[in-house]
Amino acid sequence: MPERPTLLYRLYCGLTSLVEPLAWRTIQKKLQAADVSVARQRERLGHASAPRPDGQLIWFHAASVGESLSVLSLIKRLGDRLPEAHFLITSGTPTSAALIEKRLPTRARHQYPPLDTGGPVKRFLNHWQPNAGIFVESEIWPRLIVESARRGVPLALLNARLSEKSVKGWSQRPQTARFILDSFRLFLTQNDRTAGNLIGLGANPDHVQRGTNLKAMSDPLPVDQDVLDGIRKEISGRPVWIASSTHDGEEETVLAAHTRLLKRWPNLLLLLIPRHPDRRDDVAAILKEAGLKASFRMAAEPITETIQVYVADTLGETGTWYALCPIVFLGGSLKEIGGHNPFEPAQAGAAVITGPGYFNFAETFAPLVKSGGAIKVQSAQDLSETVERWLTVESALREAQAAASACVKTQENALDSVLDTLCKRLDLT
Repeated sequence: MPERPTLLYRLYCGLTSLVEPLAWRTIQKKLQAADVSVARQRERLGHASAPRPDGQLIWFHAASVGESLSVLSLIKRLGDRLPEAHFLITSGTPTSAALIEKRLPTRARHQYPPLDTGGPVKRFLNHWQPNAGIFVESEIWPRLIVESARRGVPLALLNARLSEKSVKGWSQRPQTARFILDSFRLFLTQNDRTAGNLIGLGANPDHVQRGTNLKAMSDPLPVDQDVLDGIRKEISGRPVWIASSTHDGEEETVLAAHTRLLKRWPNLLLLLIPRHPDRRDDVAAILKEAGLKASFRMAAEPITETIQVYVADTLGETGTWYALCPIVFLGGSLKEIGGHNPFEPAQAGAAVITGPGYFNFAETFAPLVKSGGAIKVQSAQDLSETVERWLTVESALREAQAAASACVKTQENALDSVLDTLCKRLDLT
């Protein structure tokens, strides 16, 4: 149980209570725009839309899509180990909710989390009464965390990661940082740096352990075989490469590389997967500026012989695209964004290309790059040369694929270790 609240924590509780009506209106508009039902909207106010199951309930809270999906394989394994346990997953975005609903493990359900204010938090905890709470990555909601601990809910921060900005901010408020961190029984960090930062901010060193990046151990992405067969028929043997999870400012580099490659392979197809599909208008403008002819998945446009770029601007189909092609450039890395999970394409049998800015997955990329399962590039020229080599030298591509697959297999035992630690520290029996 945490110590007595600090003045800053009390101020936080007071301020958030004052702005609750405004925050609720803003969130409600976003949920309405995403066609979320009224009953599910009210989950943000702590009004559950489903009954609590009987017996042990283990609660996972994640920030958004990647974090939410990363816990699914853990829940499946935990469900096998604890066959009578039930699971609650909370995440804040409609996108994450939609994807989780499609892949919910047995005995699991999804809800939106309560606003971090008194009434919603109280209603949420009164209804669900979790037997344990597991927060994923850096999703820290002070009131929800402190109130859960006060009620005796054992808490863990899994896949813990703190940005330098967060560390700097919390270090200026050491008493409040220590007060909130005292709520957790366990911190499983992605790396040694985060472990050191948590201890420096006041976390009990006995509660901090170096873990692994949970996203590296996620289940393979689902593949829609009918869609895959249809796309293969449309492209009818054309050479293909993929640029996945690209962000604003990255498509220009990718398209410059593709333009270079088209000089050697005029029928080469680029399958472009923007990280945020709602950027499709921006992507269309960038394609027009580059002088490349494209079709869009969302618009159900065909891939004719003249199409040079196919934009996969949908959600939940990335696994199908990875099954199409063994060459994947992974975005979020040409800019200082932090990168994305390289094990997703590697699990699909692909060799991976990345920019230098993958710091959120530094520990995951390190063995991949060292083994040759992933190649790091800096520019459009580097990118085009790497793709060109893998398109030309089949043995080089096969070696990179094999190296990436081998790195995936090394993660299997790590998940069992995470389970052992969680069960022990959170009294999950």
